[in-house]
Amino acid sequence: MNRPLPALPELLRAAETHLSGVAPEFARVITGVSPCTLAPEPDVFRMLVRAVISQLISTAAAKSIRERLEAKLAGRVTPRAMLKLSDEDYRACGISRGKLRTLRGLAEHFAKTRGLARKLAEADEDGVRELLLPLHGVGPWTVDMLLIFSIFRPDVLPVGDLGIRAGVRDLFGLAELPDAKTLTALAEPWRPYRTVATWYIWRSRSLVPKPKE
Repeated sequence: MNRPLPALPELLRAAETHLSGVAPEFARVITGVSPCTLAPEPDVFRMLVRAVISQLISTAAAKSIRERLEAKLAGRVTPRAMLKLSDEDYRACGISRGKLRTLRGLAEHFAKTRGLARKLAEADEDGVRELLLPLHGVGPWTVDMLLIFSIFRPDVLPVGDLGIRAGVRDLFGLAELPDAKTLTALAEPWRPYRTVATWYIWRSRSLVPKPKE
């Protein structure tokens, strides 16, 4: 069972203070951009769909595909609604054959597994991975996105994310992209707020949206 977290605004401010204290690189980023505006998506299934769509493509391409799919579904991104779409419907949105299979599998699994979204929301990180990684097309990166952007766990480090690897290289002046081992070691002082550190690294590369004025 996952332990209750402090209120999100308090946690984010505590994370900013911690990160600024352990790395001057973060202090500059936090001062230079804006307070972290990470707002978890409460709909677990919708976030998983977004994560699958975003696999291995640019942020802009993923946004375009996601918007077409949501329009096709009239905004109702639910397992049953997605199961009603034809293969041609998915292809018209720009979804590849491999991702189509993954999305159908997710929709079928959520439709037949009662209370799955609640179980995911209540599970710890290991529990979330145990529930999702056996599913076709769902890998560690996809689960990390769910942990960060939906059910929100504050200490997630997506070591397979290219944006994070490139951001860390640039922010910390590394000669090359860090591998998972190097990134994990470098991020050890960021605990227990590696999720917020990840957000700021993305933000430094404009990979998460700016807050609305």
